[in-house]
Amino acid sequence: MSKSNNKMSVWQLTIITVINMMGSGIIMLPTNLAQVGTMSILSWLVTAVGSMALAYAFAQAGMFSRKAAGMGGYSEYSFGKAGSFMANYTYGVSLLIANVAIAISAVGYACGFLGKELSPISVGLWTIFTLWLATVLNFKGARVTGRISSFTIWGVIGPVVGISIFGWFFFSGKLYASAWNPNHIPFFTAVSKSISITLWAFLGLESAAANMDAVENPKRNVPIACLGGTIGAAIIYVISTNVMAGIVPNAQLLNSSAPFGLAFATMFNSTIGKLVMGLMVISCFGSLFSWQFTIAQVFKGSAVEGYFPKIFSKITKDETPIIAMVIITVIQSMLALMTVSPTLSKQFNVLVNLAVVTNVIPYLLSMASIRVMQKSENVPAGRAKVTNFIALVGAVYGLYALYSSGAEALTYGSIVTFAGWILYGFVSHKFDLKKDDMMDRVA
Repeated sequence: MSKSNNKMSVWQLTIITVINMMGSGIIMLPTNLAQVGTMSILSWLVTAVGSMALAYAFAQAGMFSRKAAGMGGYSEYSFGKAGSFMANYTYGVSLLIANVAIAISAVGYACGFLGKELSPISVGLWTIFTLWLATVLNFKGARVTGRISSFTIWGVIGPVVGISIFGWFFFSGKLYASAWNPNHIPFFTAVSKSISITLWAFLGLESAAANMDAVENPKRNVPIACLGGTIGAAIIYVISTNVMAGIVPNAQLLNSSAPFGLAFATMFNSTIGKLVMGLMVISCFGSLFSWQFTIAQVFKGSAVEGYFPKIFSKITKDETPIIAMVIITVIQSMLALMTVSPTLSKQFNVLVNLAVVTNVIPYLLSMASIRVMQKSENVPAGRAKVTNFIALVGAVYGLYALYSSGAEALTYGSIVTFAGWILYGFVSHKFDLKKDDMMDRVA
């Protein structure tokens, strides 16, 4: 089998980008946003601008970068191998954590669909089973992953598009207005609180860049997938979550473990509500499935660069890093057990907050490297200025998102990041000593 025969098309990469954002992020969004109220639409505007700025910058980076390994390659332009390592390391840690949270979300939604209640330990064990199932299904490589993702995305697209179109027939402007700020949270506090919630929904906009080694014609297709996926997700997010707030009372949304199922049950009947819940379970698993593939690609790219152990770079005849997938899933299984909490939502929130913080680090490194990247690739000055400004907007948004994540998440995220610098010390001799030797010879 030739390499090109097992590459994803631009459509499949765009689908993976969309499902990485939507598949798990949107199913609990209405419940999370209900904590703030319908004034969270202001946070959507801020996040939409910030996410589009990030996506545009990543699209440009995909066109001009001559370095592999996605965001690690982008970061290398300004920060050298140390910055490249940190981008790959923090992104890899973020995905490790986020995938466990997605698996927990899938288990929780499935419990709601089946009407079952599980103990904390049972949730942990079913989470581990879900992680391993997603891993094993990825063993056949990129093209199979793309095909399965193209199917599972409809589990969320169907209900979300349905409520975005037909939900207006059940929409109550009075109900929407009454939920504007139900908890009387100060304006800037409310906006900041929902910023971190909406950012979680957009995590994944960079996944097209992370999969650049697994797609046909990456110079052309990565930018298309980045921008197309982010624009599509932004439109769907804003419309669906806001129309739902005018259908279901805020208090009911706040206490729901399956908000889309609740909305469809309110609009039609409980049977349709159950059907929607089932579709959302499929979508959530599809998101986990795509992310398990993406994280294996990140670890593989890091191993090829010499950052991670070489064992992560070993591939099968289908060009699949199975050994990396197995090691990653073992680590995730331990995380699932280590974070077992009295309630599923508490365990989910702990993981999500840490995932958001660690995910922003490679965003910031990449945005800061855009200027040097364009100079090194002789991008015309006019075009470079526009991209540099947009990258700066994305970076400012990233800093604001870190601030909005809260002190606890920042503390743990900082510890994880500082640990990365220590780990770099164990591999830096592969890069820094070579430079020193060359300088000595020149001298």
